[in-house]
Amino acid sequence: MHPTHFTFAAACATIAAVLMLSVTPAKAQADACAPQPHRIVSGQVENDMFGNGADRNYTHGTQLTYMTGGRVPQIVQDLAQGTPGFRKGDRMQFSVSLGQSIFTPDDITIPTLQRNDRPYAGWTHVGFGAVSFHRDCNQRVDEHVTRIDAVELAIGVIGPLSQADDTQILWHDWIGADEPRGWSNQLRNEVGIVLTYERRLPRDIDFEWFEALLPFNLEAHATPHFGFSLGNVFTHAAAGGTVQIGTGLNTTDGVPRIRPSLPGSGYFEPSDGLDWQLFAGAEVRAVARNIFLDGNTFRKSHRVEKEPVVVDFQAGLAVTVGPARVSFTNIWRSREFVKQKAWDEFGSISAAFHF
Repeated sequence: MHPTHFTFAAACATIAAVLMLSVTPAKAQADACAPQPHRIVSGQVENDMFGNGADRNYTHGTQLTYMTGGRVPQIVQDLAQGTPGFRKGDRMQFSVSLGQSIFTPDDITIPTLQRNDRPYAGWTHVGFGAVSFHRDCNQRVDEHVTRIDAVELAIGVIGPLSQADDTQILWHDWIGADEPRGWSNQLRNEVGIVLTYERRLPRDIDFEWFEALLPFNLEAHATPHFGFSLGNVFTHAAAGGTVQIGTGLNTTDGVPRIRPSLPGSGYFEPSDGLDWQLFAGAEVRAVARNIFLDGNTFRKSHRVEKEPVVVDFQAGLAVTVGPARVSFTNIWRSREFVKQKAWDEFGSISAAFHF
């Protein structure tokens, strides 16, 4: 591994570790009309091996996230409360994440530039997020959250410094898969910044009539959402919704995903026994910029003509046992660029733990 590659990875890890330790004092944020926050560690692995089995387009993603259980740093509170939707007194939690995403053309065995297919690209980043859970204090304390607002700032690097080439080549060597031979054509080094805002409205659609039809006292929720991302990596507006059926729906904020994706902060409360949720959702994105299709921002690079509208569909299962939760999500993504041969399909595996 090149020394500069190691230096960047070490810097990201160090920043994340320092922030995790610095924002977790024992004193919890007071909120009379919401349960106490919890410290949660979660990990996601997304790969097309779990979907259509092909190595193409968005081929792999990994992300580790730490959600704090203590008081949110004052600077984060001040910034969040200046964002529409965040209100003083709402329960807020802060998260730090470290992730990597890998993108490749359809045939990774070709060493030369494939002008009609998407560029090779990697994106390694640190994310700093805040999630606000609003609950109407005029309702009973055990009533559900009525609005969730989330904001995240992701900072990282695209290009050889992302180490995506090393990751894919090493992984394929371990599992005996085709050797990726075209990484010399990847996007050039560029610092990437993305600001993402999301609003979710849990149970905003009345599903009581549907719940009455379900056996075994099962619950059903429908949650519309909307939001946007702004930056040199992604710029888009999004809207969609998710339907859940199962038990303990008021104790979870959906499974986490690697952006761009349907939202879900990954927050959940421990279960006294076993809780489970089946879920399905869709999101439409109006895309103004995607660096992994448009190419580098400040220098000439390989690019393809992107589709202005992209649709995601997903379905999956989450199971919570005591302080642990595991989930699997299957995702179908429409064509992202004009000459893309087919829709994408990939899977996401997530595991999370309270402590």
